[in-house]
Amino acid sequence: MSTVTVQVEEVKQLVIKKLTKEKVNKAYAEQIADVLTHADLRNVNSHGVLRTEHYINRLRAGGINPDANISFRSTGPVTGIVDGDDGFGHVIGNIAVDHAIKMAGENGVGMITVINSSHCGALSYFVQKATEAELIGMAMTHTDKIVVPFGGKASFLGTNPIAYGIPAKTKKPFILDMATSNVAFGKILQAREEGKEIPASWGVDENGIPVTDPNKVVSLSTFGGPKGYGLSVIVDVFSGLLAGAAFGPHISKMYGDLDKKRKLGHYFCVINPSFFTDKNHFLEQMDQMIEELQQVPSAPATERVYVPGEIEQLHEERNLEQGITIASSVYEFLKK
Repeated sequence: MSTVTVQVEEVKQLVIKKLTKEKVNKAYAEQIADVLTHADLRNVNSHGVLRTEHYINRLRAGGINPDANISFRSTGPVTGIVDGDDGFGHVIGNIAVDHAIKMAGENGVGMITVINSSHCGALSYFVQKATEAELIGMAMTHTDKIVVPFGGKASFLGTNPIAYGIPAKTKKPFILDMATSNVAFGKILQAREEGKEIPASWGVDENGIPVTDPNKVVSLSTFGGPKGYGLSVIVDVFSGLLAGAAFGPHISKMYGDLDKKRKLGHYFCVINPSFFTDKNHFLEQMDQMIEELQQVPSAPATERVYVPGEIEQLHEERNLEQGITIASSVYEFLKK
């Protein structure tokens, strides 16, 4: 598969132009482009601008409301609900995490559930936002069924990602963003786009047999066997049931039923360390923990120990200078 390397600002403007052509208001388009290019900068291309075409297809079919009237309702000093009115999850997530940050600043914690949303992109974007305010961020979202429960043959759960962001004083924040499946389905899509094989642990065919051909993947596998399975259910409870949304097999498909509103739920939590301990000491200890982890002697055939999110941060530093690399077909679609 051929690729092209383009400066991030050019790509961002192409996404904005593409979305505004579809009657998405510019402010919303800018936020969507920011979330998508955030992923590409970190080399998490499965959640990057390649998704633009899918969003546009869903928009045209009526599955996303381009003029969503996103609303917030406070339910307590540290809790609230954001109703996304079936708009873009990237924008809805931004609004939700901003409310959680405000609550955490005032009362120590902010917890927001989201209803009537759609795909929101990489969760790392939202927890990183919390770390920029020197706060701890958590985010979860359920997705439509594509993952087999441990010991099962048919899919029931989504990839159900979870993310944490923890600030440090001088070091870059600790960012953990992971699917509870072995990989996000976007990585299967990326492998299909690139014509590459995948590890057998990523997915199974219709008979539940592991496959290396991404085109034969029917369902994904959980990471860590029963451990990933258990965490996946937890994500569905927090972002689905707690939000009053659907769960597992009752969630509208992302890559099907394009005319249906997805009605996704999300969960965001932001914690202010200063309400629990001395904030400066906390940030300094995070620096110390990160540094000591990085100094752990490496095992044979490994370069060194990295902390979660560090490799993506190094990609981001390089890509901000050199540009992001995306499939040529994606770039050509954006330029049309």
